[in-house]
Amino acid sequence: MFNFFRKNKKIVADNKVQSNNSLLGVGGRVRELEIKSKRLTNHLFTGEYHSAFKGRGMLFKEVKEYSAGDDIRFIDWNVSARMNGTYSKIFEEERELSVYLLVDASASNFFGTHEQSKKELITEICAVLAFSALNNNDKTSLLFFTDTVEKYIPSSKGREHVLYMIRELLMFKPKSTQTNLVKALQFLNNITRHKSIVFILSDFADEGYHEALRVAAKKHDVIGIQVYDKNDATLPAVGLIQTQDAETNQTVWIDSSDTMVKFYYQQQFLKIQSDAHQTFRKAGADLLQIATGQDYVKALQQFFIKRA
Repeated sequence: MFNFFRKNKKIVADNKVQSNNSLLGVGGRVRELEIKSKRLTNHLFTGEYHSAFKGRGMLFKEVKEYSAGDDIRFIDWNVSARMNGTYSKIFEEERELSVYLLVDASASNFFGTHEQSKKELITEICAVLAFSALNNNDKTSLLFFTDTVEKYIPSSKGREHVLYMIRELLMFKPKSTQTNLVKALQFLNNITRHKSIVFILSDFADEGYHEALRVAAKKHDVIGIQVYDKNDATLPAVGLIQTQDAETNQTVWIDSSDTMVKFYYQQQFLKIQSDAHQTFRKAGADLLQIATGQDYVKALQQFFIKRA
């Protein structure tokens, strides 16, 4: 069945991405995203990311002389007896976490009519998340998927690693155009045994991934970020047009001014949004829904604060 939601003026979207990169150059675009992401993580997300994603536990660090206000439960009586004073234990969070960014690289994400494409929005969000992880000494990993796992960059730390991931987000060209979330989630479950933070960035124009998501969410802290464009929700009334499904290349002529066509188009979009919301809720995972051109910074900040 033709998927109106994935309707995509692909040439326009591709040209937009290419023109942005050609004006600045890839290096310039990477640097621009680094500056923007660092500013956001340093000034807006200070503490929010750290509080939203807890470490794996508390480790003993040292003892210090007891002072008024210290928790009496942490008094080390053995040390106090030896030192002829009162000393309490200090603990620190065992912080190091692994953050996985699962990025939908299918063709529908090249669509965008409001300031940016869905791919560009995903890239900016990933850059902010990666630098937030870097600031908190967490490791990051990047996985591109379509209807198969296209590329996997293993977990690592450091600024150079984050910049490498951003370059890939800007330049990576997938071999396939279609989407299969199950393949990405199965790959994730096979490569990591430890509990990790998993962000899935996609328009979720897919079906049948509920069981794979449930298994992943039972093991990991999973957060979905569903990106969409305002014209995914509302079909512009421009008369008779030829549309193309970006993932299957199937084409069909439709009357975009027809009331029933517009209604069906909107209902298909609402179903995808609703299905994603229900699937994540049932799996015990979180879901954010962010539109192109929307203030994603505010949405992320509110999400971090809510979790904390």
